[in-house]
Amino acid sequence: MNELDQALDELRRLHPRKIDLGLSRIENVLENLGRPQDRLPPAIHIAGTNGKGSTVAQLRGILEASGARVHVYTSPHLVRFNERIVLAGREVDDATLIDVLRRVRAANGDAPLSFFEATTAAAFLAFAETPADYAIIEVGLGGRFDATNVFTPRLSAITPIDYDHAEFLGRDIAGIAREKAGIIKSNRPVFTGPQHDKVNAVLQVEAHKAKAPIKSWGQDFRAYGQQGRLIFETECELLDLPLPALAGEHQIINAGLAVALARELGISPEHISTGLTNAVWPARMQPMPNGPLVDIAADAGAEVWLDGGHNPHAARALSAHMATLESRSPKPLILVMGILANKNAGGFLDFFEGLAAGLIAVEIEDHASLSPDILSELAQSRGMATLIGKNLTDAMQKAVNMGEALSRQAADVPVTPPRILVCGSLYLAGQVLSENAV
Repeated sequence: MNELDQALDELRRLHPRKIDLGLSRIENVLENLGRPQDRLPPAIHIAGTNGKGSTVAQLRGILEASGARVHVYTSPHLVRFNERIVLAGREVDDATLIDVLRRVRAANGDAPLSFFEATTAAAFLAFAETPADYAIIEVGLGGRFDATNVFTPRLSAITPIDYDHAEFLGRDIAGIAREKAGIIKSNRPVFTGPQHDKVNAVLQVEAHKAKAPIKSWGQDFRAYGQQGRLIFETECELLDLPLPALAGEHQIINAGLAVALARELGISPEHISTGLTNAVWPARMQPMPNGPLVDIAADAGAEVWLDGGHNPHAARALSAHMATLESRSPKPLILVMGILANKNAGGFLDFFEGLAAGLIAVEIEDHASLSPDILSELAQSRGMATLIGKNLTDAMQKAVNMGEALSRQAADVPVTPPRILVCGSLYLAGQVLSENAV
């Protein structure tokens, strides 16, 4: 075990046996560290169910295009823990990360502290000690009692809210909205993406209680695609911008929210245009480059896409993009899928019924994933052919073979290489990126 892994492991061992939602643990350790959360540069706090990471990525791209130095905190990571903490535009190096992790450990002693609380404290400590112009901080789960919710932001944003993490947030959409709205702070503007009517009502009430100016999608601003461009509108202006570099129609929503935040911060349309075209966010509707895994498919003429979305709301956007690709270039769609056992796998697959021809079910290494047998049964009940992959290499080969077989309706019909989508979990996406880089 290297020094960084050892420092992370020391913090994992502090994890409380029972998670009681509250901020007292992280507030205590931050107090012992000298309250670094009070020394952040102007910060933007982003909550929501889907689109948080993509909104963060596009806002970061815009701010950096303006010449700003930007701290970023996101979770989870895909391949390396360091991805979670970006210091002034650069992924944190091992030495700095080990230093702040060990200082958090020392400040906390042996008191219970969740791993996310510990790493959030470490991020705030690093942010406070590294000069930057802005910090963008993504909520981990919920909002009100999330470990990140211990600072006063310059702006807050809430992306579309839907059902997820039911074991913590419940199945009441209004209650979920109230938890997300917990990041709204007194007299600090909050921007909200498109929401269910019930969610919108809750967010309006919570903003009013906090005396926070609220700017809502569809009422105060909106964005849409038109003739290959992104149009952003408010009562006062109309911006003609390039489409975002991130693929998928839903990225127009995420981009629109990022643009609204950027305009509030005074960023010029020119820098916004550059930032939208430069934004990068791996494992979100990502066409996969060459590598050991992808070459299995590429050698057969198949294309491979990767997405870490893991709930029905994400599946809706993902399937819409796959349907658009299908309309332009018809190919059998084969899912290579693993999903955590506590997620709504059936709801996810509902959006691929009639679109995906087949599914290769896999387990997710080192995580409590849904049994491939159960996942296969769910897919079969939605009309998909299924197989189980022993590992990702095996799954990719089976996806190629299945796609070719399903495309060949008769002996004299030429084979059409499939379109392969690896999906269902950010943890699976991280495993793919790691193995494909070998």
